[in-house]
Amino acid sequence: MSPHPALQAVFWDMDGTLVDTEPYWFAAEKDLMARFGVSWSDEQAMELVGNALPDSARALQQAGADLGIREILDTMLASVVSSVQKEIPWRPGAREMLAELYAAGIPCAMVTMSESLLARVIADQLPEGTFRFLVTGEMVANGKPDPEPYLLAAKLMGEELGMPLELDRIVALEDSLPGVASAKASGAVTVAVPNAVDVPEQPGITRWETLAGRGVADLQALVAERVSASA
Repeated sequence: MSPHPALQAVFWDMDGTLVDTEPYWFAAEKDLMARFGVSWSDEQAMELVGNALPDSARALQQAGADLGIREILDTMLASVVSSVQKEIPWRPGAREMLAELYAAGIPCAMVTMSESLLARVIADQLPEGTFRFLVTGEMVANGKPDPEPYLLAAKLMGEELGMPLELDRIVALEDSLPGVASAKASGAVTVAVPNAVDVPEQPGITRWETLAGRGVADLQALVAERVSASA
């Protein structure tokens, strides 16, 4: 058994988990596709929720956006950044949980497939030190649903804290199927908090309807249950 506290760190997805930016992404996609005379539905947009941004850009390109992948990404990012600079739609309970984790000395990191341009705008609106670091889409070769983003976050957090971390003592908070798949495959204790799209119950994850009313004790309990089960 590790001498360290049961809960070593918490990793946060951003879009849809920390902030409800999915409507901003949907609007950016619709505006982009309209430039090429293509109608883009909410149903089509929802199919891209949680995916690595280059994968979403390729889907838009195949659907008729006559631009390069980088141009598509830059266009959408500029739109979403502009929207969040006007208003950040925080998800219920997210900032409260972050504050409680910070007060308890439990380190957090953001693990998002958005690029640093957008992630930094969001992170900068939180108290300094809320996130030890950000893992963003351009930092990985394989985005969600691949486990690479969470494995990289665990490696960086271990370096930050000066000790090796155990994935079964890290909680990952996600809202999408690709995100849940990424976190679960990494070995992290995975919590799904569905938002724009449903995440059905499945083995190996915990499903919460909201973060409101949840806190450090709830996260510690999940880790204790995982550690006990594997002992």
